[in-house]
Amino acid sequence: MNIQECYETMGANYDDILSRLRNPSLITKLVKKFEADENYKVLETSLQEKNVDAAFRAAHTLKGVCLNLGFTQLTKDTVAITEILRSGSLEGTQELFEKIKPIYEKTVKTIRELD
Repeated sequence: MNIQECYETMGANYDDILSRLRNPSLITKLVKKFEADENYKVLETSLQEKNVDAAFRAAHTLKGVCLNLGFTQLTKDTVAITEILRSGSLEGTQELFEKIKPIYEKTVKTIRELD
C-alpha cells in the first residue's frame, strides 16, 4: 500500500497533507513514526488513573500530531477530549476515548501496511 492509499483507507485527507508537505516520501516517513508516539498510551493510562493534567498534556499532543499529519478521522474526538480536559474535568472523557480507540487502532493497523 502506498501513502495515498493509506490515507484513503484511514479516511484521512491525503490531498491536504500533500498540499502542505509536498513530498510523499516525507509524509510516509512522518506517518510511520505515528505508532511510536506514546501520547495515546499516556492518555489511556492517565484517564484510568483520573490524572487530568497528564491526560490533558497527552490529549493535546495527540491532537496536534493528528492535525499535523492530516488524520482527520482522529481529529474531531481528540479536539473534543482535549477541550474537556483543558477545563479540568473528566466528565465524558471515557466515552470519547472509547470512540477514539477503534479509530486509533485502525489508523495504526493501516500504517503497518505501508510499503
